[in-house]
Amino acid sequence: MIDADDVRRIAKLARLRLTEGEVRLYGGQLTKILDAMAELGTLDTASVPPTTSVLGAVNVMRDDVPRPFEDREALLANAPDRDGPYFKVRKVIA
Repeated sequence: MIDADDVRRIAKLARLRLTEGEVRLYGGQLTKILDAMAELGTLDTASVPPTTSVLGAVNVMRDDVPRPFEDREALLANAPDRDGPYFKVRKVIA
């Protein structure tokens, strides 16, 4: 069972401000989620491969085939900033 102090601690870590009503609501929801996870933990999954899908989905992605792009200027026209034939971006690694 998740108590109100646990919910407040989690909210603080997530930088959320919760009302007392929200603390009670989310406490109940988190408790139900953890109870469901505990129930799933009791199931024997030893014979289930880790990549099994209940939907029977298969990879529907097409092969990536490189091809020439003819209109570079049309593409670069969308750039917020550019340096000649290149996109200009801010440095993201300090």
